[in-house]
Amino acid sequence: MLSMRLRLADLQEPKWRWEGGRWINGQSWIEPANVSTLVMEVNDDQAPRVRVRVQECKRGDADFVALTMGPGKARLSAGVSGTAPLYLTQKAGELHASWDLTLLRPHLQADRLVPRVVARTLTRQHRYTSETLFEGVYRLTERAAATLTPHGLDIHYPEPAEHVLEPRTVRPGVDPLAALDEVLTDVIRQAPTAAGCVGVELSGGADSGNVALAVKAARYPEVYSFGLLVGGSTGRQQSERRRALVEHCGFQDTATPAMYHPPFCPGGVRALRKPHDPAGAFYQEAFDVVREQAAARRCEVMFTGSGGDEVNAHHSRTQAELPTPHPVPWLGNRAVRALAEVNKYLAPIPVLPVPTLMAFGMHNPGFLRAGIWPVSPLAHPRIVRFMEQLPHEHKRGKALFRERIRRAGLPEWVAAPTEPENFLAILEKGLRSYGLPVLDDMLKESILVDLGYVDGKALAKARRNADSAPVVPDLLCDVLALEAGLRSLV
Repeated sequence: MLSMRLRLADLQEPKWRWEGGRWINGQSWIEPANVSTLVMEVNDDQAPRVRVRVQECKRGDADFVALTMGPGKARLSAGVSGTAPLYLTQKAGELHASWDLTLLRPHLQADRLVPRVVARTLTRQHRYTSETLFEGVYRLTERAAATLTPHGLDIHYPEPAEHVLEPRTVRPGVDPLAALDEVLTDVIRQAPTAAGCVGVELSGGADSGNVALAVKAARYPEVYSFGLLVGGSTGRQQSERRRALVEHCGFQDTATPAMYHPPFCPGGVRALRKPHDPAGAFYQEAFDVVREQAAARRCEVMFTGSGGDEVNAHHSRTQAELPTPHPVPWLGNRAVRALAEVNKYLAPIPVLPVPTLMAFGMHNPGFLRAGIWPVSPLAHPRIVRFMEQLPHEHKRGKALFRERIRRAGLPEWVAAPTEPENFLAILEKGLRSYGLPVLDDMLKESILVDLGYVDGKALAKARRNADSAPVVPDLLCDVLALEAGLRSLV
């Protein structure tokens, strides 16, 4: 939510002033993200102690980042939502931080990566932690705090969040669907917006469909819907579901064929080598188009369906087992050794589902760059807790979500499609048409190969096999995206 350069030397005599969109004090500065739905409050009534808070301009559970400064000490803390995680690093009594990793580019070194984070990225064993790919650069996870003193930077994790461990029995006469409808609509009405112009990511699935119905009920003055069409027969069904939802809700819709914007496509962030997070989303090129469309229509907020899979999942929080990762044949010796540390230094159990928070870190900075605040109602703490208590029969196959779509009067083929949309064909298009040339270039010169994280000979073999394979191995996207992202930054 903010970017900053903070010198401990400047905190001895704080004389903060607002200038050019920043609070400035000596060589220190603090700048909120350029998003209309955020507010920045500065309290210097107890100087030399100064407090700064950037948060959503909403009632209820607002996401925030708080900064407390005093002589020789500065402390950053985060809320539970993790909408746009803060990245930070320190050097010689200076703290540099931003929600946009690329703004820390002068402090990122490709030859100083964290081996276990690289191994997690290459093997899809992602973990929620304060560590990033880069040594000395940290992520401020939910409810965590970071303190800078003359002795350096310390990261403090919170206590594990409390959760409902087992579903509860629904009381006689209580309609779970009515309860979900009430809570979800209230959560959406709390969203921070001044002009009342909002967007909805509408895929045509149950998650975004439920969010769309609640946005309709919230009666915003101006609502635009946006969606990526996956193409083929699945895409035709997806397009029909979207059309039914758009007409029912009365949205102004823009649909974009995702096949025109696959990973590594010309004109996209990777092909142009624009600085970007190496751990960003596979389909960043396509979602960048959606964000540009929403910004062109002056949407202040974008409602997304993120979190729907997680809140409907059935698992034990005490005996959950992670899936066995697929073997990666081109993994280098350095990455293989680092796999032993994949589960070290993890953040404690958060309030929101871990996969949701990690998805926020990949997707949401792009919204902030476009001046849009992303809101994921299905991942709101109230919804998370409600779904944790719900008996599993209401969550199996997203039963309650699908019933809510039926009760809204939409047909069965919208509520429970036989062929849910997926992006696999788009990934194949991106890898086959544009990713393999990136791989050819990587075989000539590669950061990951030179550092020992990738076995160049095994990667060359995978390249030869890809030409005759009916489908390019999708695991290649991980190594190509990481290499391209590292090159873009260094």
